[in-house]
Amino acid sequence: MKAKKLILIFSIIVLVTVMTIVILVSTQKNSFYIVNDVKTIAIVENKDFLVYSNGEMNSTFLKGVNLGATIPGTFPGELGISKSDYLRWFQQIYDMNANSIRVYTTMKPVFYEALAEFNEGNDAPLYLLQGVWLNEDKIAESQDIYANNDELLNELLQDSIDLVDIFHGNITLPERPGFASGTYTADVSKYVIGWIVGVEWDPLFVNNTNSQNPESNSYQGTYLYTENASPFETFLAKTGDLLLEYEIDKYQTTRPISFTNWLTTDLLTHSNEPDFKEDFVEVNTEHIKTTLSAFAGMFASYHIYPYYPEFMNFEPKYQEWIDPETGEPNPYKAYLIDLIDAHTIPVLVAEFGIPSSRGKAHNSMQDNFNQGSHTETEQGDILASLFNDIVDTNYMGALIFSWQDEWFKRTWNTMDFDLAWQRPMWSNVETNEQFFGLLSFEPGAEKTLIHTDGDTSDWNNMSKLVSNNSLSLSVAQDSRYLYLFVEDETMDFTTDKIYISLDTIANQGNTAWDEEGISFDQETDFVVLINGEEHSKLVVDSYYDSYRYLYAEVLNLIPYEQRVDNSGVFNNIYHVLSNKITLPLTGEVIPFSTYDAGILRHGNSNPDSTNFDNLSDFYIEEHSVEIRIPWLLLNVMDPSTKQVMSNFGSSNQFQPEVTPGFHFNVVVQHNNEEFTLPSTFFTWDNWDEVVYHERLKESYYIIQDLFRDVK
Repeated sequence: MKAKKLILIFSIIVLVTVMTIVILVSTQKNSFYIVNDVKTIAIVENKDFLVYSNGEMNSTFLKGVNLGATIPGTFPGELGISKSDYLRWFQQIYDMNANSIRVYTTMKPVFYEALAEFNEGNDAPLYLLQGVWLNEDKIAESQDIYANNDELLNELLQDSIDLVDIFHGNITLPERPGFASGTYTADVSKYVIGWIVGVEWDPLFVNNTNSQNPESNSYQGTYLYTENASPFETFLAKTGDLLLEYEIDKYQTTRPISFTNWLTTDLLTHSNEPDFKEDFVEVNTEHIKTTLSAFAGMFASYHIYPYYPEFMNFEPKYQEWIDPETGEPNPYKAYLIDLIDAHTIPVLVAEFGIPSSRGKAHNSMQDNFNQGSHTETEQGDILASLFNDIVDTNYMGALIFSWQDEWFKRTWNTMDFDLAWQRPMWSNVETNEQFFGLLSFEPGAEKTLIHTDGDTSDWNNMSKLVSNNSLSLSVAQDSRYLYLFVEDETMDFTTDKIYISLDTIANQGNTAWDEEGISFDQETDFVVLINGEEHSKLVVDSYYDSYRYLYAEVLNLIPYEQRVDNSGVFNNIYHVLSNKITLPLTGEVIPFSTYDAGILRHGNSNPDSTNFDNLSDFYIEEHSVEIRIPWLLLNVMDPSTKQVMSNFGSSNQFQPEVTPGFHFNVVVQHNNEEFTLPSTFFTWDNWDEVVYHERLKESYYIIQDLFRDVK
């Protein structure tokens, strides 16, 4: 009897074990679509992108975000994002009704661990589009993808092969400065729905590769081959074929493949593009074909923004195209139609975006979808407009650039004015590239130090620097702004003029502003003029005007004016938008263009307020005014180390010097009288660690509603 009982127990254990194995195998099989013993999670069919779920392939519109590699205080190569960061962000992205994320390069193990952990708890997973990055410094050096015995090609291929092993949780990468490393054990292969290989290709690099390697114009692989391809397109085909081969041979798994592209190297001709580099060479993935063995297929990927290159502003067929939905011109949608009509495979808009920065770098002539100077609400509304255009024109998906703001980024029209190696240590609102995110990183551990919102309680814990009877000045700072607070219970600042002079560098500056008929008791480099809600501005001593120095004296792009110390002249503060351009079709000359970055905008900077305006610079009430000035507008090259621009003229590049701090002088004109505060000094502590908190922008909630309605 005892023996029979033991046999019964043993039989039950064996049965349970077998059933468990069957269930696991069945689950594994149900996670993939299988053709000839090769698994995939997604396939391309005609111009549709299909994802496998619940035992069938479903046409899926990819809606999601590009995920950057940084948090404040870090460069991309430092890989400073933690697993808890990723888990929190994945939840927020999921709650935004997104179904996809894209990364540009190999991430560290915690990224893939977080993705696996997050998706295991959700009925509908977040899918991953994996990028493979190519060293852009080496691109610039070699100017040929085949140079140095195929060095770049081999590096790209090795990174791709490593990623295959990473997907399957089966590799340990050794430490390399600037690269991800560690042991990868998380299997995310059932969540990776496609490759996007490469970077935004430099047209000179592509052209030189083609001209230097005319014999490399054909490739026949097991999975990819070429027809009428250029040497550069042949390189793409070879790389893609070998990475597909590696995953199929080792893991019996495959997935759709794509190659990064952008408007500069698209396959279209743009007859009114004024910059020859933007339209003189193409990367045409229609020349790359898939064999029957590559059954998952191929799709095209493009980064498409509404304001660049210039043909988006000046190509007649785009500018004149009328959207039947609105009855208005829509250049962006016109281009989308032109591009997708040129393709036989599905097309993904792998990047589109609008920054919520104070500064801007380019104008969009037709629709004001400019590269910067947008509120967060405008950012969301413009993203929604672009997204709807992408949906309407039958693309396979649209990925917003980007999920998070990135403090390390640079922009061409401000990059000369800061210190490249210190960029991640502070937030430069004049650099639009730092503010494409739906998630903002705000100075302060839990909240921002000061809001210009009329609630002056923020200043209760700040000591007054100087006071004279009832008139007083307080100053504070964080990693984004210098804050000023002037109050006087006896005055009316809605009608009075307030002049706040700043002496930021020794041995230069004006002692008067002749145009305004105002004098200061110190040498002055900058003046904040508060003159009601509509006429307030920041100006700079003409001798210390970085814009004039760079573009007149160094680059000779605007008329030269002799700089004179203590001239009594203050200039408006300009940023450049475009050099002079000539349109090929008509010969029309578009002059050198700028905008006045020193104009101060009245508004409420408190995100908790119903009238929140992230672009606001000051808030004025009858007896007080709160002001915040971006560091860059004060010629501060790095506030974390108190480095400002030194005197100009010793070099064609701006040189930094350490300032001990700033001196301030205040003059108020009230009822035809002048009231002054004596000069006072303010300094701050250096920092080598960034303190910040996260905040979802207004645009996040607009996208959340938008994505909810697109299935």
